[in-house]
Amino acid sequence: MLDHITPEFSDQALVDYLGQYITESKKRSIERVLAKRTRFFTLVLEDIFKPHNASAVLRTCDCFGVQDIHLIEKTDQYKINPFVTRGASQWVDLHKYVGAEGKAVEQCFSHLRSLGYLLFATSPAPSSTSIYDFPIRPDQKIALVFGNEHEGVSPHVVQQADGLLHIPMQGFTESFNVSVAASIFLYELTKQASQDPTWNMFLTENEKHELRLKWYRQIVPHSEIHEKEFRKRNLA
Repeated sequence: MLDHITPEFSDQALVDYLGQYITESKKRSIERVLAKRTRFFTLVLEDIFKPHNASAVLRTCDCFGVQDIHLIEKTDQYKINPFVTRGASQWVDLHKYVGAEGKAVEQCFSHLRSLGYLLFATSPAPSSTSIYDFPIRPDQKIALVFGNEHEGVSPHVVQQADGLLHIPMQGFTESFNVSVAASIFLYELTKQASQDPTWNMFLTENEKHELRLKWYRQIVPHSEIHEKEFRKRNLA
């Protein structure tokens, strides 16, 4: 979350100051990743209770450049499995919505709609549209909602969603593992978006700047001590 960043510490001077403690190779890697980071697509996980599966989704999102993952916690609390994320959790932003029954769903959906997202629940229901037949538009952000391992998305999510999407299955199994499904959905969506060179689905310069500062803080050992020193020098 970026709410803690204040104007005093959001300027380029602090980024430059912390940057002197980061290798040039690491800074180049950060810039390469920032150039492809997106909030055009986002994922919502509803009551995923297996840490292995949910953590694998975080890793998938980082690989596809998706910055935000939204976690709806009704009965199960999400816990990160560091052996599965392989460090991906420090590069993406997690947003949690806690509440029984439909309360957390409504909070999450209301927030995402305020940011301009259409919400599509992943479901094999007969009324669902194949992801391969789903057209996306450059003016419409998309949030994909995934349910838990046994029941899928809840009836409340289905009722509140703007539509349903599914991956056509060729075998007897009805669905993929949630992390595999997330990979297929994100691959298809990003492939569509990348076919048009004029389509800009990436972060704004201001968003990149905020993430750059956040990541520098995470990378630099004892960054809070360096920030105090930075403040003293500025006041002086």
